[in-house]
Amino acid sequence: MPAGVGIGPGNGKAYPGNLTPFVTVTCIVAAMGGLIFGYDIGISGGVTTMAPFLQKFFPEVWDKKEANKSTNQYCQYDSETLTLFTSSLYLAALVASVAAATITRKLGRKLSMLFGGLLFFAGALVNGFAKAVWMLILGRILLGLGIGFANQSVPLYLSEMAPYRYRGSLNIGFQLSITVGILVANVLNFFFAKIKGGWGWRLSLGGAMVPALIITIGSLVLPDTPNSMIERGQAEEARTKLKKIRGVDDVEEEFKDLVAASDASKLVEHPWTNLLQRKYRPHLTMAVLIPFFQQFTGINVIMFYAPVLFNTIGFGDDASLMSAVITGIVNVVATMVSIYGVDKWGRRFLFLEGGVQMLICQAVVAACIGAKFGTSGNPGDLPKWYAIVVVLFICVYVAGFAWSWGPLGWLVPSEIFPLEIRSAAQSVNVAVNMIFTFLVAQVFLTMLCHMKFGLFLFFAFFVVVMSIFVYFFLPETKGIPIEEMNQVWKSHWYWSRFVEDHDYPNGDMEMSKGGLGPKNV
Repeated sequence: MPAGVGIGPGNGKAYPGNLTPFVTVTCIVAAMGGLIFGYDIGISGGVTTMAPFLQKFFPEVWDKKEANKSTNQYCQYDSETLTLFTSSLYLAALVASVAAATITRKLGRKLSMLFGGLLFFAGALVNGFAKAVWMLILGRILLGLGIGFANQSVPLYLSEMAPYRYRGSLNIGFQLSITVGILVANVLNFFFAKIKGGWGWRLSLGGAMVPALIITIGSLVLPDTPNSMIERGQAEEARTKLKKIRGVDDVEEEFKDLVAASDASKLVEHPWTNLLQRKYRPHLTMAVLIPFFQQFTGINVIMFYAPVLFNTIGFGDDASLMSAVITGIVNVVATMVSIYGVDKWGRRFLFLEGGVQMLICQAVVAACIGAKFGTSGNPGDLPKWYAIVVVLFICVYVAGFAWSWGPLGWLVPSEIFPLEIRSAAQSVNVAVNMIFTFLVAQVFLTMLCHMKFGLFLFFAFFVVVMSIFVYFFLPETKGIPIEEMNQVWKSHWYWSRFVEDHDYPNGDMEMSKGGLGPKNV
């Protein structure tokens, strides 16, 4: 599928190159790094509805749920130990993402992926053989360290390897593999929960070894990116690799820009403190706010706890696991829509359309749950049509997220950072993501208990705020070469005040003033 010579917005640079089978296969293998994150998100919510698992590790939750000590459905899973089991992983991922910045920059993207796979494998092993809560928590911490390394390196790898005209579609392969991981986990939970003897949860948790092996073996066979090779002093090898990746011999212009970017990055001794410079204010803002907003869409509430949530709103254990499978399928299909459209319709359009869709669904779900459960949390018998309506709107909500904030929350930060701060800024992005994933996971069940159906309105408020932010402050990055990306800030109505011409001497893209402001949706 030839890319030919593409033109970005304005009179920008366009590097020759094709979407070669080599780069396509490479990006598919690398994107498998998302499987470990997705599998974990799907598994943790599912095993916490399995009776044998709760009886063994969280008997107080089991007692509250089964002995009907509380008729308040909102509060039946409110347990600090149970939420610590789920959310301890994200603190570990936060620590790992900071360490991964140095490894990714100095030793290459591949090594970070390898560490991610090995640590995740170890965590899956410990969890599969867990005999006590401390073993579960230890396993979760090892899983988290693996996810921190993988989530830091894989999006960078994909953005650097892909031809700029197809960068969006190939990068979203990472999010697609997350959604596939969630779906596979939900399906396995559904069948493993039926195993007689009550040991199916061990297969669910131990099964994480499979995606861990995929990314571990994948990282050993993948080539390094030209950007990373140049950064580590392997310029000639990088030139040869770039010709192979692009499928053409005429790579001189792109190669020179990569070398120039690398030379500029070598002048930066402390990328972490460098991030605080005024000229990087737009990048730092996006590295913090995009992952923050991504978590406050409320999606992880649905995905972590989909079985728990459906169980809470009156579905049986089997039905709640099946409902989670349905939302998982919607997630995968909608992410494919994003792969198709991101380089055609642009990032801003998907962000804004997804925001509107999620907002409407959250309001409807809040109204449905509020009408039946009120503030007492005791719904009585739930009619079948009611359950179908709730699942339907949750599915439409998941679809809205899966073609907007889901993939773009990883894509946009990974493509906007200049090389000199790329590893550090991506670590900030992952760290912020994990901090707020941890906070949401840690307090969700308590918030559900106290805020009740208002929890959906709480997240709806943030969807409004993030959509306004995107409309006014996020420039369109579709079709712009990654090493030329800094020029989008110079032509933005707000961010242009933070950057000067001499800040980016290597970029000569001239974009039309106002072309990336709020009018260009």
